[in-house]
Amino acid sequence: MSTRASSKTPPEQRLVNLVVALAGTEIGLRKDTILATVAGYREQSESGVAKVALEKMFERDKETLRGLGVPIETIGDPADPDDLREARYRVPVSEYQLPADIEFSPAELALLNLAGGVWSESSMSEDARTGLRKIRALGIEVDSPIVGYAPRVNVREAAFVPLQTAIDQSRTVVFTYLRPGGSEARRRRMQPYALVEYEARWHVYGHDLDLGEERTFLLSRIAGEVELGAAVDPDPRASGAGTRALAQLEQLAAQQRALVEITPGTEAALRLARRADPAAQGHWVPYVDVHIFADELASYGPEVRVVEPASLREQVIDRLTRAIAAHTDTEGGA
Repeated sequence: MSTRASSKTPPEQRLVNLVVALAGTEIGLRKDTILATVAGYREQSESGVAKVALEKMFERDKETLRGLGVPIETIGDPADPDDLREARYRVPVSEYQLPADIEFSPAELALLNLAGGVWSESSMSEDARTGLRKIRALGIEVDSPIVGYAPRVNVREAAFVPLQTAIDQSRTVVFTYLRPGGSEARRRRMQPYALVEYEARWHVYGHDLDLGEERTFLLSRIAGEVELGAAVDPDPRASGAGTRALAQLEQLAAQQRALVEITPGTEAALRLARRADPAAQGHWVPYVDVHIFADELASYGPEVRVVEPASLREQVIDRLTRAIAAHTDTEGGA
């Protein structure tokens, strides 16, 4: 696999590979072993990416998985549990075992078998199998088989569940929404058609009842609770709504591109490279929401410099300036 192809490994595939590896061992894996063997980290390590950047990626991936409900355990030195210098990490598969008294109907079993088949094909990809073989080669015991391991997925946005309910039951919803750059949330009424994930953020797509046209809303900008409205007749426009929503988001991102200079071997390089195109001076990175993108770029600190557009550069500078002010003692010392 080429270095360029390796750098394009989707983060969701890297997370799956990490879960598979951690669920396949009872004693746990050390961080160095994970970075050297698990697909998604291994290629970056082999291409010369700095170890500190890989460790930061691993820490963020752990938090992402824990936020999704995957219980990653940290095992310290048995003689001194607080000593985490040689810590091992694992996913206790026992927490996903079903109680003995649970029974399923034939229809439920058929659905579970179908889902299990899909999971077995994705969770045990060739990269995952290769990683497990390399871990075994190091003398670390790996439990087999691990096909059928199924994580519980929890969505962080509180608006997700009521919106999904409204879609399933063909109901309207009411919520207050803070537009990008706005200071006051406004009331919106819509009939939701689909929930889609784009660039690790959830969006709801549907018919705006006040504007009389289809719109997309970012769930993280919904303020307060989502109110379920009356049931309505199924809308034929809901067919294929998810595909249309993703196409519109991709089109918008293609029209909004930022030229950024990225320090090689850093976390910013790892996270931005897969969606960036090389340029004579840095990389072109597409984005959907300028405010959210500015938040992301500012989080990388000196690892990224925005060349253009000027409006994005100013927003990033503003965030960094406010961060410095918030962490500076106004009475004359940092």
